[in-house]
Order: sequence, then C-alpha cells, then structure tokens
Amino acid sequence: MAAEEGRRSVGLITIGQAPRVDMVPEMETWLGPVRTIERGALDEMTPDGIAALRPTPDDYALITRLSDGSSATIAERHILPRIQSAITDLEAAGAEAVVLLCTGEFPPFDHERPLLRAERLIVDGVRAIVGGSRVGVVCPLTEQELLTRDKWSDLSVDLHVASGSPYDEDTDDLRRAARHLGEIGVDYVVLDCMGYTQKMKELVRKEAGAPVLLARSMVARLAAEVIW
Repeated sequence: MAAEEGRRSVGLITIGQAPRVDMVPEMETWLGPVRTIERGALDEMTPDGIAALRPTPDDYALITRLSDGSSATIAERHILPRIQSAITDLEAAGAEAVVLLCTGEFPPFDHERPLLRAERLIVDGVRAIVGGSRVGVVCPLTEQELLTRDKWSDLSVDLHVASGSPYDEDTDDLRRAARHLGEIGVDYVVLDCMGYTQKMKELVRKEAGAPVLLARSMVARLAAEVIW
C-alpha cells in the first residue's frame, strides 16, 4: 500500500521473504488505511543459505513463501534471531505495532511496542468462537499434524486434523483435507496458516460444508483494533 502522510504504521514480519504479495494486499482490506512495512526472516538469504535451514526430524518445521513464489520448509530454531532483528528494525522504522505473520508457536521476543503474534490471536479467537464443538484443523504439512493436534488439544474433545499446503500450485490436497473433514461432520474448520487465502477459505467451506475460520483475516481484524 502506498504510504501517505498521517497514516498509522504497522510492521509485518513473515518467516519467509518480503514482500508477501500473496498475503499483505488481502490483509490490508481488513487492516484499514494503514501504512504497512514488511520484513522477512529470510530476506537477502541465498537459496543455499535457505536450504541449510531445513529441519531435522526433531525440529519444529515451518513452511513459508519466498520472494520468487516458491516455498521453503525451515526449522524454527534457525530463524529466531532473524525474527528478533526484524522486530527491532521495524520499531526503528516507526512501526506503532508489529505483527508476526506465522501461526507457529514461538518463544518470547524483546519489543518496546505492541507485538502481536498470529498464533495467539488465532488460538484465543478460535477458542472463543468454537469451544466445545466438533472442530477440524487444516495445517500445511503432514509432518505438522501431531504438533497441530497438540497445539489445539484443549479446544475440543472432538478434534480432527488434516493437511494441505497453501503453497502448492494445485489445491488437490487441500480439497481432499476439506472433503475428509466434511465426511466426519465437523462444525467448524480452522485454516491454521497465514498462507491460506480468502479463495481457499471459500473452497474449503464448499467442500467441508462448514464455517471456516481463516487465520489471516482473524489476525488482521484483531490487529486493527490495536492500530486504531
């Protein structure tokens, strides 16, 4: 979004590379007339450098988008210092609040202004809406399913997890995941990654036959409350 005098500024951190042309323009419709300043944890890294961040079986794996439109799977532990640097940089650039655009779980970071974690916004927001219902959660990677189940374990005793990446060129896996949850008869579906789009939400709602809670729209709407 083009900067204009008098606009509030919000910093947006992706765990991949900025700018997130697949995400931020859509989020701006919910954030309102703010100036967005983007940073990525993998900015200015080479393909070989990013490849070295791949997770081992014991790592907390995260998937994200790179500036060329491809995706990368990385270990959380490798990017924590880079996220901290991005927070510090955005505050120095005048961001009045910073949003960490990843629904993964992270340790505390140092910050002087409001730091909004997508993970906490969506978990607490979803709990307020669907607590006690039969819930389906979709995460990007098969290897994330156990961690996703653990993350959402206190949401419902009737919890179902499926996977389908938001970064695949086709949506076959996402369709299959939604169809599976629809066959189970879930009351709600949670798309637990900032990479899922509004269009994907509509696809999942059609396939699952249930209301869908989209991470990026929930995060943007709640962040707007702080900015405004």
